[in-house]
Amino acid sequence: MQYGYFDDKNKEYVIIRPDTPKSWSNYLGSKEFGSIITNNAGGYTFYKSGGMGRFIRMRFNSIPMDQPGRYIYFHDHNSGDYWSASWQPVGKPLDQYKSQCCHGTAYTRITSEYKGITSVVTYFVPLNKLYEIWKVKVTNTGNKKRSLSGFTYQELVGTWNALDDLLNLQYVQYTAQMNVVDGIIDHATNINIPHMPDNFEEKDQGRHTFQALVGAKITGYDTDREAFLGSYRSYGNPLAVEKGRCTNSIAYGDNPCGSLQFEILLDPGESKEMLIIVGIGKAGEEGKNLAAAYADPARVESDLVSLINYWHERIKGITAETPDTLLNSMVNMWSIYNCMITFAWSRAASLIYTSSERDGLGYRDTVQDFLGPMHAITDEIKERLELMITGQASTGGAMPMVRPFSHKPGYEKAPAEEEYRSDDCLWLFNAVPAYVKETGDISFYDKVLPYADKGEDTVMGHLKRAIGFNLERSGQHGLPCGLWADWNDCLRFGHNGESVFVTMQLRLALKEYLEISGLLGRSEEEDWARRLLEKVDHTIQQHAWDGEWFMRGYRHDGMKFGSKDNAEGAIYLNPQTWAIISGAATPEQAQIAMKKVQEHLATEYGIALCNPPYTSSDYTTIRAQLMNPGTKENGGIFIHTQGWAVMAETLLGHGNQAYAYLKAYLPSSFNDKAEIREIEPYVVCQSTHSNYSPRFGKSRIPWLSGSATWTYHAITQYILGIRPGYHGITIDPCIPSDWKGFRVTRKFRGKMLSIEVKNEKGIEKGVEQMIVNGERLAGKCIPTDRLKEENTIVVVMG
Repeated sequence: MQYGYFDDKNKEYVIIRPDTPKSWSNYLGSKEFGSIITNNAGGYTFYKSGGMGRFIRMRFNSIPMDQPGRYIYFHDHNSGDYWSASWQPVGKPLDQYKSQCCHGTAYTRITSEYKGITSVVTYFVPLNKLYEIWKVKVTNTGNKKRSLSGFTYQELVGTWNALDDLLNLQYVQYTAQMNVVDGIIDHATNINIPHMPDNFEEKDQGRHTFQALVGAKITGYDTDREAFLGSYRSYGNPLAVEKGRCTNSIAYGDNPCGSLQFEILLDPGESKEMLIIVGIGKAGEEGKNLAAAYADPARVESDLVSLINYWHERIKGITAETPDTLLNSMVNMWSIYNCMITFAWSRAASLIYTSSERDGLGYRDTVQDFLGPMHAITDEIKERLELMITGQASTGGAMPMVRPFSHKPGYEKAPAEEEYRSDDCLWLFNAVPAYVKETGDISFYDKVLPYADKGEDTVMGHLKRAIGFNLERSGQHGLPCGLWADWNDCLRFGHNGESVFVTMQLRLALKEYLEISGLLGRSEEEDWARRLLEKVDHTIQQHAWDGEWFMRGYRHDGMKFGSKDNAEGAIYLNPQTWAIISGAATPEQAQIAMKKVQEHLATEYGIALCNPPYTSSDYTTIRAQLMNPGTKENGGIFIHTQGWAVMAETLLGHGNQAYAYLKAYLPSSFNDKAEIREIEPYVVCQSTHSNYSPRFGKSRIPWLSGSATWTYHAITQYILGIRPGYHGITIDPCIPSDWKGFRVTRKFRGKMLSIEVKNEKGIEKGVEQMIVNGERLAGKCIPTDRLKEENTIVVVMG
């Protein structure tokens, strides 16, 4: 079933049926001021943090899953009928009510038609501002004069701290004070305590938000939720809207809300426009100033155009024209946009992530998130990369979470030994070289940055400490210990148990460090890395290969995991793919291991994390057993890992298989069968139910996932095959044999590359000829000094 389509020209996803299987969402704003909005205007708004700065209330795990939200209601004074500008929350019959939602780059536009009234509401946050705008246009398409009242609605918090607001009711029912100043709603919390702008994490402090209306006559208001909704009503039938009038209630504690009633008188064919502004600050100050500033309608149009132009410029570092139009929609808009939203908010704010469990930047997550948008927002990534490097402790391990709004390098408390994750800092060996290769800034390796707790070192020194951290914590087989957990939090090998996956990461780290040392001319470091690399390779061959695939690890007592000897979890995906990515597998092992992946793990909707799932193992070690078989880490299709399988197959030259694996889980593949996946067909998710689940194919936890960065990375650098290097850029595609070619434009170090790949021979991998600006070039790498400002590149596969 199809609920929408990709509008590639306008870079929008257009939802033409509002009754989507789940709420389909979008993000507005920036890393400072963010909003989540759905196709039915649900969602919430927050400042700096979804957990410590949320001021529009959200109730998670409800039906619908996105309520409350930012609503506009209409009441017809002639008929007494009422409806909402979005299909929900009123939910008029769809044979009478038409709705269209266009999710774009940091804006959403919802159009509705009901009984001769058309409304268009555009939601966005102007660039670098601490407020959002609801731009409203209402048109009478009938032949009779209409007398309407409009009502805004947002449910507000008793405190910006999300957990307290939802759970600590004996406190937060007494903390909010509402007021209306010159027609602008003032929402105040804890106002008898001073505002503390330099101490964001202090939840008990005075704070204000406002809601202003521009362009219409205000005829009433409500700031008390029960007064507006009614004590036994819902968002779908508010008492004030049904009656057609607000009661001018002023909340004092209890549950605040913000509703402004305004008059709309329309002759046949007439349209009227108005703005709602919701933001940080006091009604009588910031609210009043902004209401005056937006009295000029040209300003809001200018702000919206500026926002769209900014984002369209931001995402266009790579564009692709392949034979697969749905793949093009992902590469040219939604995949890179998904990467940027994930970069901004990590795993801290969505309709699923409540910010109670992850309110900040998870170390391992954030460092991986750099890879996808590296080419597009290099300066921003450098800033955050340096922040994350300073989240590394002097031991070489990392703080599990870095909070950018409070992080103080050199003064943080290092994690206790039992709190370290074994993989955290090894992801730096993916991110740091990627940054240097993209920019050519080799001096970055010598930049001095502090450790989280004490001391400082060059970036190169930080990388060496990361290697040392794992070498110093090795088990009885010489493999790195699992510690609290490796990438898979549901596998607990014990502090002294061993992780084969982390061993593969360590191998990649040593390979990268060896290359960096050679680049910098540091022979002693090269010798050190080479000796260790040889030792790790020997250990992998001796203790990690299980005959037909690589094992997952050992418990502290020597018990194997991911072995043919196991009745459950006999084979895992990650060790197979990373054996190839890291270069640990011999050519024969690589072919055998990936064949076994295809035999035991691959399904029509993606590759399972392990097989068979766990039902009767030691649950103190296999924490995945807490979950139903076929879901998440217990034999589910974990989407984060799919990009690694695509990369591994391309490294083996298997373009057909790599593409098949990609298409099995690519969101756009489900655009015309959305009932299978249920969630948004334009963004990735965390996991999908596997064939062990009765809900095979159902996908969950969209938007914020490492799936975003690795999917985009796998497509652009391994299928399309365009990879930056220290001295230039390599073009080495691995594509389906039935592709006759493709075109790509890419920015690289300030230069523009227009690339045409020809595949007349119908092969999967191999470059026969490369022509750069009319000159034939040997090999697959274009040296930087051969590039002009504008470059025409033709690659002939063969």
